[in-house]
Amino acid sequence: MRSSPGGVEFIVVGGIAAVLHGAPISTRDLDIVHARHPRNVERLLVVLDELCARVRDPAGRDLQPSEQALLGTGQSLLMTRLSPLDCLGALHDGRDFDALVEHTIELSDDSLTIRVLDLRTLIAVKTEAGRPRDLLVVPLLEAILKQD
Repeated sequence: MRSSPGGVEFIVVGGIAAVLHGAPISTRDLDIVHARHPRNVERLLVVLDELCARVRDPAGRDLQPSEQALLGTGQSLLMTRLSPLDCLGALHDGRDFDALVEHTIELSDDSLTIRVLDLRTLIAVKTEAGRPRDLLVVPLLEAILKQD
């Protein structure tokens, strides 16, 4: 078994986290909260380069993700050769990788291990965000939690 892609420390959050917990929803992008220490950001930039990542720029400029942006608490909204990818330095409530890591589970197959926000925390994050699309999935996640 190997660790996460490129050895990057990250947590899957958002819609894909809900799907990985069993929610029957679809989403357009992958949201991650990555560890913001310099070595991890270097590894992340290598993976992003392999994925041909570019910033989703409203002005249509061809911009590569930057180390400076990935070291900060903001969002790097990217398009890769696979899908949209949102690299978050922290969630809307300010919690970053270090604050969230204790609220994760690890999912593995024979070749890969990833961290995913645990179900209770995911429910809380989506509820606190209060966006209509988040609030729609909360009852599904609560039903999954009751089944466990």
